Amino acid sequence: MFREQIDESRIPQHVAIIMDGNGRWAKARGMERTMGHAEGADTVHEITTAATKLGIKYLTLYTFSTENWNRPAAEVSALMALLLKHLEEELFVKNNVRFTTIGDLDRLPKDVLEAVRGLEERTKNNTATCLVLALSYSSKWEITKAMKDIATEVKEGKMNVEDINEDVISQHLTTNFMPDPDLMIRTGGEQRLSNYLLWQCAYSEFYFTDKYWPDFKEEDLCEAIVEYQSRQRRFGKTGEQVEENK
Repeated sequence: MFREQIDESRIPQHVAIIMDGNGRWAKARGMERTMGHAEGADTVHEITTAATKLGIKYLTLYTFSTENWNRPAAEVSALMALLLKHLEEELFVKNNVRFTTIGDLDRLPKDVLEAVRGLEERTKNNTATCLVLALSYSSKWEITKAMKDIATEVKEGKMNVEDINEDVISQHLTTNFMPDPDLMIRTGGEQRLSNYLLWQCAYSEFYFTDKYWPDFKEEDLCEAIVEYQSRQRRFGKTGEQVEENK
């Protein structure tokens, strides 16, 4: 239904998603939280395939935040094992998907880090959707790291303070290889960014749904895109200016 309503000439180039609600999905069914995460991993496959079919160039998924390290050790271990299990090359080869990551990856277990780096290397020449997993990621960590890197360059005489502007900061972020998100989707009913892509989402369109991530399907992604296409993106200009420049 919603798929037929999409204007294919106005597909968002970059869609970012906060995949919320796995644990609550499982709890509502009398299951362990880890079962919700397993079901959510299957949804990642479906939405990645759908994004590729729609022509979305970048799909960034908030997979594990720096704050998630504070969860019970058993749940963290289960999440790492699940991540390792689902880093399957078939999904990426079949759909010509490039895989990459953003975040403080040095905190990942060695086997997970090796699997991540290996898949990044094997898919680096794929040309369809780029699937970006935000692993051990938070915006506060990312911006702090960028400020330290810039300060070091100034200290070493590689940059003057007067040279620092928005573009310089953006180039020092881990997302410097892709455009800012056009559309930010959050599942699970919450309406906050949870320390995710704060700098990059300055002018993103937000879409919130009460559906838990395991219940979020291709048609739901299409509905979010239809809603996105109904909005006028002004970037600080007036509506009249936007219309004049069409």
